[in-house]
Order: sequence, then C-alpha cells, then structure tokens
Amino acid sequence: MAENKKPSFDLPTLLRLGDLDIRRIAAEKQLLTVRDYFDLLSRFVDTAPKISKALTRIAGLESNEKDFVHLAEEKILLEELGYNKIIPVIDSILGAGEKGDMEFAADCAKQSVNDFNKIYTRTESAVRTGVSEHPASTTDSGDAAFNIMAYSPDYGVTAGGQPLHEIVQQVDSAEATRKMRILAVDDSPSTLKTIISSLKDQYKVFTLSNPTQVKRFLQQVTPELFLLDYKMPELNGFELVPIIRSFEEHKDTPIIFLTSLGTKGNISVAAMLGAVDFVVKPFDSDTLHEKIAKHIVRKKLF
Repeated sequence: MAENKKPSFDLPTLLRLGDLDIRRIAAEKQLLTVRDYFDLLSRFVDTAPKISKALTRIAGLESNEKDFVHLAEEKILLEELGYNKIIPVIDSILGAGEKGDMEFAADCAKQSVNDFNKIYTRTESAVRTGVSEHPASTTDSGDAAFNIMAYSPDYGVTAGGQPLHEIVQQVDSAEATRKMRILAVDDSPSTLKTIISSLKDQYKVFTLSNPTQVKRFLQQVTPELFLLDYKMPELNGFELVPIIRSFEEHKDTPIIFLTSLGTKGNISVAAMLGAVDFVVKPFDSDTLHEKIAKHIVRKKLF
C-alpha cells in the first residue's frame, strides 16, 4: 500500500471488536500517538493476506523457510498492536518449525488460520469508509440509506497526533454518557419515520429500508437493540437474525420484531430464532417505549 494511501481506522469500532488489547498498549506506551498506532494497523492490513497464505501452506505441509520467517515478523507486529490471543499458537508454530516438527506445526496452523483470518477481516471492517458522520434519519435507497460513524464523530476525536491513551480515555468518557443505539429495519418509510419520531429524544436511532445492507452497517456500528420488520422484500426479519447473530458482539443483543401478523405461529418462530419480543403494527409510542425499555442493555466497549 502506498504511503499516501494508508487507511484510517474507527477507534470505537476497534475497541468494540475485542480482538485488540488497545488499553494495555496505550497505557504502556504513553508517547504512542493515534497516527502511529494506525500506521501499525495499516501494516497489518497489508501483510495479513500473505501471512494467511503462509499459515495455509504450513497447515498443508507445503511450507518453505520464508513462511516461518514472515510469520516471525508478523508476530512482532501483532505484539505491538496487542493481538495477544493468537500469539501463543504462533509461538507453537514457530517453535515446532525450529525443531523440524512440521506435523505439529501443521496441526497448530490448522487451528490458527481461521482465527487469524477472522482477526484480519474484523480489523479491515474498522477502516474508515468516508461516509457521513451523522446517524441515519432517512430511508433512502442505496448507500444513502444509512450514514454510519466515520472516525469517532461520537467522541470528538479528530487529531491523529494525539497520544493514544488520551483518546482511549475520551472514548471511555463519552461511551458512559452517550445515548444507546437502536437499529430499525423496515421497508416502510412511514413506519421508520414513526420510530424515529417516537425514540429520537431518548435513543440514537439508525434506520435501514434495505435489509441487505444490515451486514455492512454492523461492521461499523454496534446497536444495543434491533427492531426488525417481519415481512420485507429480499430478506425478511427472520432471515436477518442469523446475519446479526454471526457478529460475536451481537450473540445476545435484543431483537424485537415489528409485525402486522401477530399469530401464535409467527411468535413461536420469532422466539425460536432468539427474538425477545414483538410489537404488532400499528403501534403507539408508549407501547414501543415500554417494549424497548424492558430489553435494551448498554453494550460496553471493553
């Protein structure tokens, strides 16, 4: 990647992922700036595909000496960034390689390649996309259907030259007092307008009229609760649940279905999929507030 094209990253997104021990790195290296740390992350994004291929070759007993050299270099970078969870297995691979025990190295590589690829994918998802900084308040089609947080607008972070530990403290402080986030997904503009009008004073409401954009949205924003329309074109609310649950941070996030079909069958299916409640359309503001207040829980960055 060219020097003038290094990406920036969304720090709150990185903190929410839980893959990085950013807090420890920031505390230990008081002079480390946000820009310096992002430069390290940029190196990781650049080198990760090569390391993934090296791990795959080691796992398949097709490795060469360069694969272990590159892996040793990557380990140093991972330690600088705070990717502690994967370091022990990399140590095992390197140790086995030094002893010539390629079968044990292969076994360890098989265990780590998926974890490594997951870390890479999740880190890449935190790259700034250049979209608007403000929460969605419309239901336009296409990319304009949602506006996600770019580099830390919720936390007032703008200077990459500031010490990382100071920015982490700012994020902590803002996180404790911010409005909780709700994502509403419904193909009806009037329903979304009603939701925004009812909830905007108490919650930070994001809306999507196109359910196919949920996965991309969740790569950069972490809601505390979902409102999903049951019946939508392309993907219905039931089909969205596995997509939401595929994100580690949303294994237990409350999901409430919006439906005009409040039958026992639909309610049973919703419960089986992990929904905590449902609201029958048309609904009034008091009912919606009551249901949300019953289930919403603030997510923590750490």
